Amino acid sequence: MTRNLVKIADQVKALDEKEYGEFLSWLADYQMEHRDQWDEELEHDSQPEGKLESVLKRVRSDIAAGRTKPLDQVIHDS
Repeated sequence: MTRNLVKIADQVKALDEKEYGEFLSWLADYQMEHRDQWDEELEHDSQPEGKLESVLKRVRSDIAAGRTKPLDQVIHDS
């Protein structure tokens, strides 16, 4: 963690219960306000020549070749 993050983490740990609840509420609101930005970045990265293009090609190839399992089977087998 960076020095700033360590400082923030220490300050969060020092909050009393009420302040901690207020902080978590603020953080949830902040995340919701910035959710669209994350969605837009993911959509952009998923486009041709985006950051995820090579991953998506491999996934599609694995699906086409039958190298995948249904998620419920993977969960059950673990």
